[in-house]
Amino acid sequence: MTQDDEPTPVPLRVVVVDDEALVRRGLTVLLRLEPGLDVVGEASDGAGALSVVRRERPDVVLMDIRMPGTDGLAATRAIMADPATADTRVIILTTFDLDEHVFAAVRAGASGFLPKDTAPVELLTAIRVVARGDALLAPAVTRRLIEEFVRRSPVAPASGAPGLELLTEREVEVLRAVAEGLSNVEIAERLFVTYATVKTHVSRLLTKLHARDRAQLVMLAYEGGVVRPGV
Repeated sequence: MTQDDEPTPVPLRVVVVDDEALVRRGLTVLLRLEPGLDVVGEASDGAGALSVVRRERPDVVLMDIRMPGTDGLAATRAIMADPATADTRVIILTTFDLDEHVFAAVRAGASGFLPKDTAPVELLTAIRVVARGDALLAPAVTRRLIEEFVRRSPVAPASGAPGLELLTEREVEVLRAVAEGLSNVEIAERLFVTYATVKTHVSRLLTKLHARDRAQLVMLAYEGGVVRPGV
């Protein structure tokens, strides 16, 4: 095959879910103007989101949390629980009101968060990042949100979480750094190892802790007491 015969990359398939028609339409127009992205469906509530996702099998869903009827949290949980759609990545659109809904979204399987006033270029980058599954959206923001929830919660973080006992000392160091919001490059610099080594450690963490992405690694680090709020 010659260079001219190389196949055109398949566009990332995206579904937009928001109960506000203006917001939903604005996001759809923006995404359709971007090469490499294809909006394959819209929904105004969680029930509609489930229907579209099951039909279209998108790569990424932009999901509002607060919607009438089936909300974004319930929809995310249902998407992740269905083997047919569990590979879909969900980005939660939030106004950053710090409450249990944000933390619960990670538990439900969301890959990260974006404020609704995110700059267009950041939104487009975030969709591609999450679709690759190799990084967490706005890790420092996600860390602050989870930390705030844990601080407010009357239940102290658990002393352990399934799989933590299987981690090596180095893997615990990497997990702690991931929970602090560091990128792989920053972790490599902190631990004086190569970028490839960090990627290997992160991959092993995902496997050992049965986590689908870095967002869940952050959650598990807090739940297991590897990282403590304010420490």
